[in-house]
Amino acid sequence: MKTRVLIVEDEEPIAVLLRYNLEADGYAVETEARGDRVEQMVAEEPPDLIILDWMLPGVSGIEICRRLRAREQTRRLPILMLTARGEESERVRGLSIGADDYVTKPFSLPELLARVRSLIRRARPDLSDRLLEAGDIVLDRETFRVSRASRDLMLGPTEFRLLEYLMRSPGRVYTRAQLLDGVWGRDSDIDERTVDVHVGRLRKAVSTDKEVDPIRTVRGAGYAFDERFGALKP
Repeated sequence: MKTRVLIVEDEEPIAVLLRYNLEADGYAVETEARGDRVEQMVAEEPPDLIILDWMLPGVSGIEICRRLRAREQTRRLPILMLTARGEESERVRGLSIGADDYVTKPFSLPELLARVRSLIRRARPDLSDRLLEAGDIVLDRETFRVSRASRDLMLGPTEFRLLEYLMRSPGRVYTRAQLLDGVWGRDSDIDERTVDVHVGRLRKAVSTDKEVDPIRTVRGAGYAFDERFGALKP
């Protein structure tokens, strides 16, 4: 299951921008433009994090934050406040009412995404241990499922282990011998050409013709999970 993020933002261009980039980062995303609908949404299906605009129609973001913090069920729900208010007194007010972090518009998208990841790691360490996420690929170690852009990928057990091994260290180049040891085990009696076969199967399962291949071949060396994946264009 993907990490769920609820965006509460009444400026549609910002909501669309955030949703697109968070989904590309592997999150399941919902959006809401009105503050008076948020409490019911959270009660019905609690997200793992809320990105909450300060000024909203219906109920203000600061009031929503206060109400969520007053309830036991949502007291520890990570909340990232997003607002055009940049004065120190307003930032202090937002944090004192219970927000976990604060980003001022206009914001740096990479910084906001980094803050989202940090908040989720702090609040849900079980998710960071369980999930490997890169770009729009999410690998779940607990359920042995892999998804890309919200669709499930059909991987065999060996391809799953191979993808997990590569995703643990993006950018690191593994020789075929290292992959044999790490994925198949030191006592395996298969030869290195088998690695090429399974890498080929993994590529077919993970990428369609129109999608970027996350596996990088390093001629004369081996294979790596491309550390630039997620930023690359097809």
